[in-house]
Amino acid sequence: MSTKPATPVKERIYLIDIPTGVQFHLEKGNIIVKGPAGQTERPFPSKNVDIHLDGNKVHVKAKGKSADSRMIAGTFNSHIKNMLAGAQKPFIFKLKVVFTHFPVTVSVVGSEFLVQNFLGEKKARKVKLPAGAKVSIHGEFVDIESADLELAGKIASLIERSTRITNRDRRVFQDGIYIIQKPK
Repeated sequence: MSTKPATPVKERIYLIDIPTGVQFHLEKGNIIVKGPAGQTERPFPSKNVDIHLDGNKVHVKAKGKSADSRMIAGTFNSHIKNMLAGAQKPFIFKLKVVFTHFPVTVSVVGSEFLVQNFLGEKKARKVKLPAGAKVSIHGEFVDIESADLELAGKIASLIERSTRITNRDRRVFQDGIYIIQKPK
């Protein structure tokens, strides 16, 4: 029997350029990114990944050669790229208000998103809006804008989920608020 030689495991090192006009701070496992579109902050707790700043580049390196440490390094790389992109240009989710049976009214009051008269309900459906995102309404369209991709996506999904219909035929009752466009 012949045995195959062991294939070498590649070491994962990611180099990310910091764009001009964006400030990048690394403090005790927390990364803070500031730019013209806003600021994002995120903890990166991991014993398997080393993140350090070298001039105008961020180095993300898996400490071990295990698959877990390489996967975590790739995930951290993607999160840092999203933070840098959001600091330059905010992420925008677009939603559409659809109604056929009852005229639905949406509004933002303080830190709450209100959906009134949904399926003829007397009580308004409410979604609490976390700080860090801007929600604007243009007729039947709702725009959610934030420098943090995950925050904007979370708010969009909370609004969409607030108008989810159960125990009715989805072919007839198509009322709701739906995500029609995600950031690219």
